[in-house]
Amino acid sequence: MPWYAVRPRDDADPRWPLPGTAEIVLKAEDPESARAKFESAYPSQPFGSPGVPVPDTGAGSFRGDPDALVVAETGEPPASRDRPA
Repeated sequence: MPWYAVRPRDDADPRWPLPGTAEIVLKAEDPESARAKFESAYPSQPFGSPGVPVPDTGAGSFRGDPDALVVAETGEPPASRDRPA
């Protein structure tokens, strides 16, 4: 199974859940599966807002905005012990 890097198309997108981290690397079957895993792990405010009480569509959600994320195949990330402190 290949590794995919998921990052926001716009580096300044306020919906990005990990400020200071340019991308998230995860293993998936294909780019769409990688996008779905990301959206599942970082759904947004869980239940939208009082005006829109729909699960996983609150402020910060990338769901319904496929052009906001760039998903590209990448190599396996280094193990955490190999990363500089």
